[in-house]
Amino acid sequence: MLSIIGFATIITIVALLLKGKVSPIIALVMVPIIGALFAGFGIVEIGEFFSEGIDSVINVVIMFIFAILFFGIMQDAGLFDPFINKMIAISKGNVIAVAVGTVIIAAVAHLDGSGASTFLITIPALLPLYKRLKMSPYLLLLLVGTAASILNMLPWAGPLGRTSAVLGMDPTELWRPLIPLQGIALVLLIGMAVILGIREKRRIAKLSETESAHLEAASAQEAADINEPAEEKTNEWARPKLIWLNLLLTLGMIAALVWGEIPAGFVFMIALSIALPLNYPKVSDQMDRIRAHAPNALLMASIILAAGSFLGILGGTGMLDSIAVDMVAILPAFIVPYLHLVIGAFGVPFELILNTDAYYFALLPVVEQIVTGYGVDTFSAAYAMIIGNIIGTFVSPFAPALWLALGLAGCEMGKHIRYSIFWVWGFSLVLMAAAIMIGIISI
Repeated sequence: MLSIIGFATIITIVALLLKGKVSPIIALVMVPIIGALFAGFGIVEIGEFFSEGIDSVINVVIMFIFAILFFGIMQDAGLFDPFINKMIAISKGNVIAVAVGTVIIAAVAHLDGSGASTFLITIPALLPLYKRLKMSPYLLLLLVGTAASILNMLPWAGPLGRTSAVLGMDPTELWRPLIPLQGIALVLLIGMAVILGIREKRRIAKLSETESAHLEAASAQEAADINEPAEEKTNEWARPKLIWLNLLLTLGMIAALVWGEIPAGFVFMIALSIALPLNYPKVSDQMDRIRAHAPNALLMASIILAAGSFLGILGGTGMLDSIAVDMVAILPAFIVPYLHLVIGAFGVPFELILNTDAYYFALLPVVEQIVTGYGVDTFSAAYAMIIGNIIGTFVSPFAPALWLALGLAGCEMGKHIRYSIFWVWGFSLVLMAAAIMIGIISI
């Protein structure tokens, strides 16, 4: 009976999240409460389950709030602007170089873990160059989205935050083994950008040999003109004279996270407390910047807290344990120990039918509960599902930031999925294979 109620609870949450009928917070809070009441638990007991769930995610919530605020301040202060402008200057006029430069620019822009800000930074800066060189805006979306997905493995980005909430562990603990994989992934993506750049160059050449020759001759001068307005834009919050101090502060903060001896939330709290007065001595300016980035920080924090309530109730009532036991009895015996690998391998297609909250808060805990009963390490199960799925983040119609990107680039969702799905899914499978080879995922 617990399994039936647990399945009904999870399916209801997934359906509500897919249809967008309610916010994730309402679905994650109210549906488990109703399920627990149907299972015969009283409101006092449910309150105890809630407390246990919140205790398991509170450190993640603290880290998210201060991480988003810190990187928002760094973006405002213009820490990444010189690097991005330099990459645009180096790559302009050469289709392959533009493709490679797009990857690097997007990776740097996504250091704050926010898809919306990444697209707002990269697409307006690069789209005029793509148009002048007759490059497809769908290639721009593919490269920016894939680079951002790789950086989404950072502990202050959504997927690791959700996973750490499900598993009840520190996001930086999950992230450290993924650091070499992120390096490998960026190298592989640069290689893919070269291949796609060559393909794009051939496509452009076929449009018109005369026009293509004219573009090759004139692109260097014209591309310089294109980017002139972007460089003339003034940012009243930029602090170019403090760029080296901000860089040292950011590198020191990342080093402290990798070291792992200080809680991640505390690290970001200290870093933010230094960054604010360093860049904006006036209290009114500090409060203005906090207010500017608070909505993103509080939205993610509230979703994680709601997920803590959901997981606390499902775990406390015994629904997750019951689902795991009954699924093992139903599934073919040869599949069960490898269920995390199977789900991970189809992680990108799952992005087309499940949103991120449904995948990590509904599917991950069930699969993890099942495979760990067969001796699979919790970390290995989580990494298989993260790595298999995370690359598909920005081909999903359920990713709000992607709709922003489509609007900025003037593209259509259906065409974007058709253009990108083959490359994104293939890239995720190669990355899973690399993770197995270097021991992040064990078989």
